[in-house]
Amino acid sequence: MEINIEHLKEWEGKQETHDDVISLATARALAATLDWAETPELGDELTKPGHWLHFLPSARQSDISRDGHPKKGGFLPPVPLPRRMWASGKVAFHQPLHIGDQIRKVSTVKKVAHKQGGSGHLVFVTVGHDIYCGDTLAISEDQNIVYREDPAANAPPPKPLSPPAAAEFSREIMPDPVLLFRFSALTFNSHRIHYDRDYAINEEGYAGLVVHGPLSATLLLDLVRSELPDSNIKHYDYRAVRPLIDGNVFKIQGCRSDEGLSLWAVDHQGAMTMQATVVLGD
Repeated sequence: MEINIEHLKEWEGKQETHDDVISLATARALAATLDWAETPELGDELTKPGHWLHFLPSARQSDISRDGHPKKGGFLPPVPLPRRMWASGKVAFHQPLHIGDQIRKVSTVKKVAHKQGGSGHLVFVTVGHDIYCGDTLAISEDQNIVYREDPAANAPPPKPLSPPAAAEFSREIMPDPVLLFRFSALTFNSHRIHYDRDYAINEEGYAGLVVHGPLSATLLLDLVRSELPDSNIKHYDYRAVRPLIDGNVFKIQGCRSDEGLSLWAVDHQGAMTMQATVVLGD
């Protein structure tokens, strides 16, 4: 397969802008999905990273590909590789947002890069998002999307990594199909690996349904909310390191570090699936 990286780089600098309102119904639906005892109210500060549930893509049904993703092209470059994953990101929280706020997001394709890895071609697309409430910049974020080839049938899974430290706080999560369905609905994510078991196993070669990367990243910040409720989260960096499959309890864990907090998720075999860091403010 040939990758015309110069053509794909023509998307660098492309921008789009969307407006939204922070929804009370959405905030309550997320709280229910995360099993909170409390109920958000209008005017409450939006819990981080609740902005991921806004500015949702709304491709027409006729513009959806077989895998459930919107067809390629448009704002994002038409990378000719079958797998697309939200691999990592960096979020800076400048000012709090509140339920009911009118908000605007300006998105920019910052970088398109091609690499040849052990599993074949890889294309990395970095998209920057600036979220404003009025004229005030509230959140700035870089999201890294990776496109890759289908792995060979006998390809080994990624080498398991151990957690970086001993856990100071920990919670167990059962990623059953109901949790995955609810999060797919909250984020309007129609990628079939999250709800269509036959497709996930037979077409994309996973061992079961795949837990959304943003769900793991959200659960890690929810651990901070419950364990250190007065924390002022200023920066959040996260990176997916291994697919997390449904059907077995996994753990979200963390500890204090020199910079703030170190967080991670581990599957039932003790392999790390996501690693994250949090920088705290005063």
